[in-house]
Amino acid sequence: MKALIVTGVGGFAGTGAYSCLYERQHLEVTRTTIPASGFPEALSGLRIGLMTDLHRSFTVPREDIETAVAMMMAERPDLIILGGDYVTWGNPQYVDDVADALAPLTAPHGVFAILGNHDDERLMPAALTAQGFEVLMDDRTRIKIAGEPLELVGLRFWTRQANALTQLLSGAVRPAILLAHDPRRIIEAAALDVPIVLSGHTHGGQIILPGLGAIAARKFPIAAGVLRRENTTLFVSRGIGTVYVPFRLNCPPEVAILSLEPLSDI
Repeated sequence: MKALIVTGVGGFAGTGAYSCLYERQHLEVTRTTIPASGFPEALSGLRIGLMTDLHRSFTVPREDIETAVAMMMAERPDLIILGGDYVTWGNPQYVDDVADALAPLTAPHGVFAILGNHDDERLMPAALTAQGFEVLMDDRTRIKIAGEPLELVGLRFWTRQANALTQLLSGAVRPAILLAHDPRRIIEAAALDVPIVLSGHTHGGQIILPGLGAIAARKFPIAAGVLRRENTTLFVSRGIGTVYVPFRLNCPPEVAILSLEPLSDI
C-alpha cells in the first residue's frame, strides 16, 4: 500500500511538473482551414491570425506573450484578431505591460481586438487603442479585402440581450465574422446565418485527462478547434495563458492561423 501511495504521489508530482514547466510553455502554431459559407471566391485563402486568452499575470510572464507575438508575425497573416482575456481578474498591474508586449503586431488589413470576461472595460481597451489596435465592444467595423467588403462584429462577453447581435448586424453587409470571446454565442450566430465565429475562453479545457477529456470545458459546444452548425463555422482557440492553476495537460497553448475556404450555402 505504501508503495502504491508513493508511486501515485510521484506520478502526480511528475505530471504536475511536466504540465507547469513544459507543456504550458510549449507554444504551437495551429494552421486550420475554415469553411466559410457565403464568402466570395476573392477571399479564398485569406489568412486570419487569432491570439486569445493571454492572461498576463504573475504566473504568465511577459516572455510568453512576446514569444506568441513573434510566432504570429513569422506567419505573416492578412488580418489579426485578439480574442480577449489579456490579463487575469482585470489586474491593472499588467494592463499596459501586455498591451506593450502586443505592440509589434501588424497585418495588412489591421489588428482588431475584443474583450474577455477577465478584462475591465476602461483601462484595457484604452491600452490596446494606444497601440493602434481597433477595439470592438458591441460594435462592428467594415474592411475591404480584394475589393470585397467584410464586416467584423465584436460582441462583449457580458452582453446577453437576446436581440443584441441582431441589432449589431442591422445594416451590415455580408459576409460577416463574429468575434465573441464565449463560443456559446454560436447559437445566436447560427440562427442569424453568420458564417464565421471566432472565440476563445475555454483554454481548450487547459487540463485534459485521459479517458475523461476536457472536464472544465464540457459546458461549451466544443473545447477547441472547428465546429460546424448549419451555415456557421465556429473556431475556438486553446489560447496562450493559464488561469486558476499554472498548468496545461494534453492541451498546449497555441497561436492560430485560419485560412478561409468559401463554400456554397447549404
